[in-house]
Amino acid sequence: MTDVVHAEWTKVRTLPGTGWLLLAAAALTVAVGAAAANAMTCPAGSVCQVDPAKISLTGVDLGQAIVAIVAVTVVSGEYSTGMIRLTLAATPRRWRVLAAKAAVVSAVTLTTGAVAVLTSVLAGRLLLGRHGITAGHGYEALSLGSGPVLRAAAGSVLYLALIALFSLGVAAAVRDSAAAIGVVLALLFLFPILSSVITSPGWHRHLEQLSPMTAGLYIQATTNLRSLPLTPWQGLGVLAAWAAGALLAGALLLRFRDA
Repeated sequence: MTDVVHAEWTKVRTLPGTGWLLLAAAALTVAVGAAAANAMTCPAGSVCQVDPAKISLTGVDLGQAIVAIVAVTVVSGEYSTGMIRLTLAATPRRWRVLAAKAAVVSAVTLTTGAVAVLTSVLAGRLLLGRHGITAGHGYEALSLGSGPVLRAAAGSVLYLALIALFSLGVAAAVRDSAAAIGVVLALLFLFPILSSVITSPGWHRHLEQLSPMTAGLYIQATTNLRSLPLTPWQGLGVLAAWAAGALLAGALLLRFRDA
């Protein structure tokens, strides 16, 4: 298994564009979060209902799309070149191939996500303080020393890793890059779109509970937690279930389908 992981790491490390895509994911996450924090204002004497941590981590919403693309290309790239036949010939136990890819993709995503999230929190701390989100309005300065903020930050890193695993599983099942990316993005954004147009409170709540993106991003909430359909960790668990299901489907199809 060590040899398989090393081989997959070599592929990811030498795959053209992977490094640039990960850098773009981190940069986009930080830039969007900083822009959101910079746009937030709370005039003196007013009461602002905002979640500072969630605002600072807004960039995760867009950064996840690039993370998904990276994860998809790790699998679909080999199918497009035919390299997958050599990979499976060298590793007859096909589940090991997918497990090794999952381990490598998780590692690079966790590293990238940690850098992006930490920078976003630091930028949010600086910018929100300049725009009235201060102790004078009942908000503590963003700090990883605060339990809820630490949970939001660490959970956002885990969220990106789960998005990568979810995308990897879809790519193993679908094989084609464009189709896999389309499926992943559709599943991520379809539920929020549907919940925005459905007027029934019950259905709206159920769609939010089932949505891999909406439920998963509950992990970023640090205020008004009682208003959420799920607790932050339960929401992340929903995304984990989607990722596990996608990986299982991908593993089964990889096992029983010809390369």
